[in-house]
Amino acid sequence: MMANHVAELPETAPAASQPAHAPANQAVWLTAKRGRLVLGPAPYTTPRDTEIVIRNGAIAINPVDWMVLPMGDFIYPWLTYPAIIGTDVAGEVTAIGRAVTRFKVGDRVLGHAVGCEKTRKRPAEGAFQAYTVLQQHMACPIPDAMAFENAAVLPLGLSTAACGLFQKDYLALDYPSANAKPTGKTLLVWGGSTSVGSNAIQLAVAAGYEVIATASPKNFDYLKSLGASMVFDYASKTVVPDIIKAFNGRTGAGAIAIGAGSASKCLDIVGACTGDKFIATASTPVSLQKAPAGAGRALWLIPTMARMIAATASNTLKARTRQIRTKFIWGGALMHNEVSRVIYTDFLPQALADGRYRAAPAPLLTGSGLGNIPAAMDIQKQGVSARKVVVTL
Repeated sequence: MMANHVAELPETAPAASQPAHAPANQAVWLTAKRGRLVLGPAPYTTPRDTEIVIRNGAIAINPVDWMVLPMGDFIYPWLTYPAIIGTDVAGEVTAIGRAVTRFKVGDRVLGHAVGCEKTRKRPAEGAFQAYTVLQQHMACPIPDAMAFENAAVLPLGLSTAACGLFQKDYLALDYPSANAKPTGKTLLVWGGSTSVGSNAIQLAVAAGYEVIATASPKNFDYLKSLGASMVFDYASKTVVPDIIKAFNGRTGAGAIAIGAGSASKCLDIVGACTGDKFIATASTPVSLQKAPAGAGRALWLIPTMARMIAATASNTLKARTRQIRTKFIWGGALMHNEVSRVIYTDFLPQALADGRYRAAPAPLLTGSGLGNIPAAMDIQKQGVSARKVVVTL
């Protein structure tokens, strides 16, 4: 359990060096590789030319956040410690850089914090703090009526889905718009009730694609409300042939595979259908949910990596045999290409304002204050369905 790994004002937290009259900042620090989470002071960082600073009103938790504790040396091998992790924030702009034109102080925004990205490696850009520095092209204004806790569910799930759907070296779908014309193609979204899946469905529909998705039966209506035309029970013994049958007479646009084991099922389906032969994968082939952060890590890691290698080899062989291309999605990649502009500037602001795009899945509020983040990470690790764990500030 991670909740026991937080302490207040530890000696290992960096001293907070701040500009004159700067607001006092606090953060949840990850002290070292496979280290502890500690609550302590953090510098308030002024924005550079194309950056904004926001005072966070809500922070959402993603699986990658708790994975960093036991697996950080695999996920972010470039990270230096102590570090401030986390990606999903929503709040109010408190400062803007000299070249920022999209925002002004006082604006309400959501943003994808990129402090853990290889090209950033900057604690100021991590989510788990009171004030976060954002790249202006990775932020989006939100409607006045949208609560911060609702807006915070979007960033990483939205970015990951957009990377898989729209980047040129992935599915390369048409971009979403307010008046997209039907493309005549159907996308498969395996794992539709997840954060990535909920966004993939909405983005694909907004781009003119039909969507067939999977979920547990209790979430069928939820996925249809997001725009999926058909939803299948991922746990059904006949789910693969059932979906293949549903694709009869349809042209596939490829698939986005979310969840351990999803890639193998998608390979079976895409291989049997006509259309584009590409699968964007958003999950490892073996679950990392039981990864221990401390004692027992090595004993857990050896057989888990063996299963990972075996599953990857099996999927690679299946893909080559069926002439299907697959590629793992890195959710922060769009910050370096035009997809970030397409989503955070061109599409999402107006789509949220018009109510054409939903902040989904719904937030699961687990407490208020930075000190509640470790407990929220525990809740996320235990598993949530059609919800996104959120801490308010």
